[in-house]
Amino acid sequence: MTPAAYAVLKLDAIQHNLQTVRRHAPKAKIMAVIKGNGYGHGLLRIAEALNAVDAFAVARVDEGIRLRKAGLKNRIVVLEGFTSNDELDALLIYQLDALVHSHTQLDIFAGRSERAQIAVWLKIDTGMNRLGFKAKDFNAVYQRLNDCPIIKRPISLMTHLASADDPQDPMTLKQITLFNDTLQGIPGERSIANSAGILGWQEALADWVRPGIMLYGISPFPGSTGAQLGLKPIMGLHSRLIAVKPITAGDTVGYAGSWVCEKPTLLGVVAIGYGDGYPRHAKVGTPVLLNGGRVPLIGRVSMDMITVDLQTQPQAKPGDPVTLWGEGLAVEEIADWAGTIPYTLVCGITQRVRQIDSSWLK
Repeated sequence: MTPAAYAVLKLDAIQHNLQTVRRHAPKAKIMAVIKGNGYGHGLLRIAEALNAVDAFAVARVDEGIRLRKAGLKNRIVVLEGFTSNDELDALLIYQLDALVHSHTQLDIFAGRSERAQIAVWLKIDTGMNRLGFKAKDFNAVYQRLNDCPIIKRPISLMTHLASADDPQDPMTLKQITLFNDTLQGIPGERSIANSAGILGWQEALADWVRPGIMLYGISPFPGSTGAQLGLKPIMGLHSRLIAVKPITAGDTVGYAGSWVCEKPTLLGVVAIGYGDGYPRHAKVGTPVLLNGGRVPLIGRVSMDMITVDLQTQPQAKPGDPVTLWGEGLAVEEIADWAGTIPYTLVCGITQRVRQIDSSWLK
């Protein structure tokens, strides 16, 4: 039995997107970012599909451990690093790379006597003002890190771009210049570019690139879709119509009666809501594909259901297929209607939505 709400994943598309990364950065090693449960697509599923990459990047130690326990042999970088000796022990046991971004971490390293046990990435804060050391402090931090016997040499070096999704913002070139100037004469591999950097900033291409959202077929740039950039979206979110009913002028629909019917209308109820990860703040008029044709959302999104206007589909009946985003309806468009970004939509798919490999449907 097909569940009411389900996501179809076209995993062959990820190979196409990976090749797009290689075309844009042919000389760089690839660190595939699969944090956030593979951007909502399934951590292990995505890792297995991308097993040819040079490394994976996750946010937290437990994500890296899960990959190792599943048998993944690739290099794994933990982008939030560690905050305690216990976490450092886990990094050592599971052979995970650590991002180094704080003096607390340096203090922990200084108290360890093991020799050449862990590979690290020293993060330089070039303007994101989140994790990392300021450029003015780099020399002192780098020397202190080099004095720690536990660290493998050479130390790798990384920064993160804050505004690469805006081709007109001068911030990106300032960040790249500061990073490069700070590291003149320093050995070690460099990494700068995220998805937007890979696609939009040739200057950001270094020894390593870190594609994230583009691997999932989604554009990192506002106002465009992955398809327009030559990418293939992986996820389609689907459900079905469960009720059709006529309503008359003056009838209200949904919680708080925020949508008022102006003329006799055929209303449809779709089995999906914010309990499945559909955006709670999707506006009236947000498009939904019913039997391949667009119909508009009306009323508020509920936990388990949404309502749509069926005036253009008078023959619609319960059981008819519905696409919330996917082929013919880009997730970027739905994000715009909901006043958010596509990252939050794909990452927000809940556990009750069954994820189905498209190859199973053939």
